[in-house]
Amino acid sequence: MKVVSTFPREVVETPDLRIVLSDGCTLSARVWMPGDADARPVPAILEFLPYRKRDGTAVRDALTHPYFAGHGYACLRVDMRGNGDSDGLMEDEYSAQELSDACEVIAWAAAQGWCTGTVGMMGISWGGFNGLQVAALAPEALKAVVTLCSTVDRYADDIHYKGGCLLNENLGWGATMWAYSSRPPDPALRNDWREVWRDRLEAEPFLPEVWLRHQRRDDYWRHGSVCEDYSALKAKVMAVGGWGDSYKNAVPQIVDNLQGARGIVGPWVHKYPHFAVPEPRIGFLQEALRWWDRWLKDADTGVEADPAYAMYLMDGVRPASWYAERPGRWIAEDTWPSPRVTEVEMPLGAGVLHPAAEADAAVVRPTFDVALSSPQHCGAEGGEFCAIWLGPEMPGDQRSDDAYSACFDSAPMAATDIVGAPRLTLRLASDRPQAQLAVRLNHVHPDGASTRITWGVLNLTRRGSMAVPDPLSPGEVVEIEVALDHIAYRLPEGHRLRVAVSSAYWPMIWPSPEATTLTLSGGALSLPVREATGDGDEVTFPGPEGAPPLRQREIRPPAHVRRTETDRQTGTVTLVIEDDFGEAENLDHGLCAGSVARERWSIHPDDPLSASGETHWTEVIERDGTRLRTETFARMTCDVASFHLSGRLEAWEGEELVYERDVTASVPRDLM
Repeated sequence: MKVVSTFPREVVETPDLRIVLSDGCTLSARVWMPGDADARPVPAILEFLPYRKRDGTAVRDALTHPYFAGHGYACLRVDMRGNGDSDGLMEDEYSAQELSDACEVIAWAAAQGWCTGTVGMMGISWGGFNGLQVAALAPEALKAVVTLCSTVDRYADDIHYKGGCLLNENLGWGATMWAYSSRPPDPALRNDWREVWRDRLEAEPFLPEVWLRHQRRDDYWRHGSVCEDYSALKAKVMAVGGWGDSYKNAVPQIVDNLQGARGIVGPWVHKYPHFAVPEPRIGFLQEALRWWDRWLKDADTGVEADPAYAMYLMDGVRPASWYAERPGRWIAEDTWPSPRVTEVEMPLGAGVLHPAAEADAAVVRPTFDVALSSPQHCGAEGGEFCAIWLGPEMPGDQRSDDAYSACFDSAPMAATDIVGAPRLTLRLASDRPQAQLAVRLNHVHPDGASTRITWGVLNLTRRGSMAVPDPLSPGEVVEIEVALDHIAYRLPEGHRLRVAVSSAYWPMIWPSPEATTLTLSGGALSLPVREATGDGDEVTFPGPEGAPPLRQREIRPPAHVRRTETDRQTGTVTLVIEDDFGEAENLDHGLCAGSVARERWSIHPDDPLSASGETHWTEVIERDGTRLRTETFARMTCDVASFHLSGRLEAWEGEELVYERDVTASVPRDLM
């Protein structure tokens, strides 16, 4: 990344600007703006997060917000209520209070003398989510949004549920927020930090329980799901994502449903594209500036002539748990869905993925009889649901999971560009009223190595509706469809496709209450194939730029561990995750911060009720010899009828335990 330290306008930073809301709650903002903004007002850009501006996002903020400010914007990085250095208490993610607060901040910024009255909203993940959700409320001053790694449907495409299956990230991310929001304010910024910290600890919600009490797509999930009414979004939206991220589907959905939207999807994990991996990175800040300049300054930047949807078409490569870069090329579409993408139907046979029928021939779907009963630890090579921590988080070689699956292989194929969302229809029967299905589309190399291209899961009780589940009738044949995630992937000449179907996918999803046997008897893969258009880039981007990086002193380096343990006596299989994010001192203001996350996901191959997930987070900040630490613990198990949750929160000042709280809950299983 090219570091830019000289900008058209001099940048002035205010580390802790206080914004008082109508109910008296005060939010803390870090602000960058041109030094002459009072005389030459500028538009404002808001990033509104619970992740702590003082330490949590300080590294990425340093690269991004001064850059925009230097090009004529006032950038506000605001801590949400109940987090960081702000007042108030946190209730939940994307609560009505959170969105209302954001609207108030937008109105406040638009009314300041240094602001022209127009505001944009930008963010990745949480900030990408609430940017869209606030835009759906249509505050008058909000004219443009840049959303990254976000979703339009909170039930279908977030960290809670996927295909109606319970994602283990529901516990994992809930435990992360249990830790993140437990931290105190920076003692340098307020004398009442102890009182604020205690109030925060007392009110800290145990979010895994909150989310687990909504196992259907009910009004809780419809709130904040902008797919409920795309027409409510009046601001101009640029959506960005990454094929290595969990949030792949929102970009094409936004381009399809919002007139004038722009979409970009690269090979990246859950990071901003000017410093993301795998490479190639792009000049995201320059592209965002073109968007801001057009819709916040009414400048002619040419963005309306850009392709509506730019995708990085990744070359098929060997499986690896981490990639520094992905070979490929940029392709572009003026509309989405694209007339250059054809849905090709490939029928399933007994272990075979048949080639597509000729255009003028009737498609004949063979029948077969395959019994499927995957061991409960099938899915070990699935990688992280959301690759973010820069460790070995990507899906590995799929051969071990393929061995526990029903596989349907094609013959060697011509080079094929898979662009879009594959779908698999299956005819099947279950021996139990509840069952789940995982489908992986894999690239099989000549030596047998298996790379996951894309995947999807389905809770079969949600086969007709995510809001109104319906148990299966054992032995009854049903036809279902599983939607796989969007992807852009080139299968090389002479390589094979594999459809791998399993009845378990641990530790990605929580298992059904009983082991099931599914009998598969027919089906077909609908493969989105894009016509060949050459090998060059169809759209180009400038190289990545950023403002000077944060000045830090490393105290402890980061380290990331993933290992699988098998207990030879009991047969239990455990995935162990250890993410030490290190510790560092911010040399601009002297605050030290560090954290460590630990997770254990255990299951016996023969027993779905043996499933357990455990987390333990350590969060530390230190200033002037005062070391403040929180330890958070979370655990989940189950029986046939219920999920069982427990959590513990400890707060330490030095070696003194100043607060402790335990929570327990049992939540009935709702055909889950």
